[in-house]
Amino acid sequence: MQEIRMSFQLVLFGLSNQMVVAFKEENTVAFKHLFLKGYMDRTDDTYAVYTQTDVYDQIFFAINQYLQLPNISVGNHAYEKREAEETALAVCQQFYKRGTICPGNDTFDIDPEIVTDCLYIEPMTPLDNRTVGKHNLNFTLDFHRLVAVQLMFNLKAINLQTVRHHELPDCYDFTLTILFDNKAHSGRIKISLDNDIEIRECKDWHVSGSIQKNTHYMMIFDAFVILTCLTSLILCTRSVVKGIQLQREFVSFFLCYYKKEVSFSAQMEFVNGWYILIIVSDVLTIVGSTLKMEIQAKSLTSYDVCSILLGTSTMLVWLGVIRYLGFFQKYNLLILTLRAALPNVMRFCCCAAMIYLGYCFCGWIVLGPYHVKFRSLNTVSECLFSLINGDDMFATFAKMQQKSYLVWLFSRIYLYSFISLFIYMVLSLFIALITDTYETIKHYQQDGFPETELQRFISQCKDLPNSGRYRLEEESSVSLFCCCNKLLGIHKKKLD
Repeated sequence: MQEIRMSFQLVLFGLSNQMVVAFKEENTVAFKHLFLKGYMDRTDDTYAVYTQTDVYDQIFFAINQYLQLPNISVGNHAYEKREAEETALAVCQQFYKRGTICPGNDTFDIDPEIVTDCLYIEPMTPLDNRTVGKHNLNFTLDFHRLVAVQLMFNLKAINLQTVRHHELPDCYDFTLTILFDNKAHSGRIKISLDNDIEIRECKDWHVSGSIQKNTHYMMIFDAFVILTCLTSLILCTRSVVKGIQLQREFVSFFLCYYKKEVSFSAQMEFVNGWYILIIVSDVLTIVGSTLKMEIQAKSLTSYDVCSILLGTSTMLVWLGVIRYLGFFQKYNLLILTLRAALPNVMRFCCCAAMIYLGYCFCGWIVLGPYHVKFRSLNTVSECLFSLINGDDMFATFAKMQQKSYLVWLFSRIYLYSFISLFIYMVLSLFIALITDTYETIKHYQQDGFPETELQRFISQCKDLPNSGRYRLEEESSVSLFCCCNKLLGIHKKKLD
């Protein structure tokens, strides 16, 4: 039942979070079409200008669109207000402090210190056919020294679509930055728009209807989930603590009477890993549900943190369902194989990771300037992992630029050696490790598992539960083990 409750809670929050993410993405696309002249979808990587006139046109186009925003935007966008005044748009240019560049003579004299100069434009009520241009503003660019131009401004909006889903709307602050990047001085100035979004609680709101009642029902359901998880957390924590206490007494008993150290694997038999999984899941659920209640009450807006906590907790809860399948022999085979193979798999992965990292760094340094999939360590790792799984192989080979024959030849050796090494050797050995463990566990299920040290110790106890030799809950904890006095007597007879 707990799995169903948590899944239902996660689905409801996931639908709400989808609306938030969709609103953010759609606003970002809308801003690109509003403030970037001639912008087309999916052209972010190639959107650039190449002439001085185009640079000025783009800058003043964005400024005029900002000043006319209330009249042209189809959304509920508005200027940010601080006290009673609307915030200004900042046009900042960054350039080298001093520089004389003569490429024709192969000479230059430059001071690399970056200087920033900003111009602020207040929002105003636009008049008919009135636009801002170079003749209105004292704004010029020295393209020889220019490093970047930034247009920065703030806008606000309200996400009203949540009302239709019986949720209270959120207020959004958009901090937009339009960057004209000329760091390379290559004759191509790249243009990008960055939208930093912050969700805030609306200051004054009123919604007619049953939204408030639905919100209260959801908060009651979340409180019930928290109470259930808290009960589970207390019970599982108590079981783990009791197991650790029993483990310590077992270790002390063996060390005192048998003069023998207990192996780590025998000690871990007292700790139930499923209980630890449930404890982690319960903690994440309690914290995530508390955040969800605060979000529904519009006291917090941490949608991403809440979704990560609830998503992870639900995943762990459903993983915990596997422990019930362990009561069936055929299903238990999978669980036992995973548990037995894990140590060897982890050691194998550590060794393979060294080879993998070596290929990552090599590909990033050598192939990065010539291949789009090797431009950063992150993309290199994603590309190589895809190659291991046999994905996108031809495209990786085909997209390699042939501007340098030496690098192109090296790329072939690099890719062929990586694919051969990891697919035919590393991956095969990885599968062989798990297969070998599977066959061993299957053989044990047929012929019986070898007895552990703890099982041999417990098997010496032949007393029935009603023999009176077991410690009651209210008695002092002289020993937590059945027949310890009997076993001690046997041990002394052997010494005599």
